This record gives sequence, structure tokens and C-alpha cells, in this order.
Amino acid sequence: MAQEIERKFLVKDDSFKKMAYHSSRILQGYICSARGRTVRIRIRDEKGFLTIKGPAGGNGLSRYEWEKEIPLEEAQELMKLCEPGMIDKTRFLVRSGKHVFEIDEFYGENEGLVVAEVELASEDETYEKPDFIGEEVTGDVRYYNSFLMRTPYKTW
Repeated sequence: MAQEIERKFLVKDDSFKKMAYHSSRILQGYICSARGRTVRIRIRDEKGFLTIKGPAGGNGLSRYEWEKEIPLEEAQELMKLCEPGMIDKTRFLVRSGKHVFEIDEFYGENEGLVVAEVELASEDETYEKPDFIGEEVTGDVRYYNSFLMRTPYKTW
């Protein structure tokens, strides 16, 4: 089983945009957004992806994740089966030490929210935190995309 280990943070300012070496627009929907069992369809850079995620551990740091690239046309068709609400965001990639931070700037009903994630090899792995990183929100379900799809940031 593939295990995803990541920490999630709020972002303090937009200085990350000048540091980014890549960005891409992402549109994603959920066929299933049940807590701990999500099935996601994503279109990113004209490519489609199907992702299945399992429940997070007690501290919210790690969980099962399986992802497979699928043809764009199939992803577009599967989007029609998704639950109401879509996630629309731009993802920026920023290197910090030996890690890459993924910063998501949300649009639509989640506009105003900017979140950064860093994937780790183990739960206790150290990493260099860039200056734009703010409060840690790892394990806070409000910042899961599947939650934001049902309860957008603008409604909090």
C-alpha cells in the first residue's frame, strides 16, 4: 500500500509566487467524499487522474493514497458523476532544502484560502520551512479538499 505522509500549513503572504519553479491549474471533483474514503477525479495540465485516499492516522500526518493517470477524455466524463461542488485552484511548486512545498491558491467559493503542503518520507523527518509558511493545520479536516468541496471557505 502507498502511504502519503504530509504536513499542511496556512500561507502568510504571496512571496511563494516569486519562488515557484512551476504552477498548474487544477480542477477536481469527488465521486465519493465520505470522511476517510475519498475517490477523486482531477484534471491537471490537460491530464486526468483518479485518486483513492483512505482514512488519516490519529495525528492526520499519514494515510493510504493510490493515484493513476487516466485519459483526459475519461476524466472529463467522470467529472459528470461527481458530487456537487468542484475544487478550482492553482498549484505552485517551491523548493525548500531537499523538499518541495506544494502551495494551493483556491478560487470560486474557496477564494482567499492559500494552503501549503510538504510530503515527507517519515512522520518525524525534518524539513526547512520557508518564510511564507504560517500556522500548521495538519489533521484539521476543514482544510481537506473534500471538506472544502462541501463546506467552502467563504461560508466559514
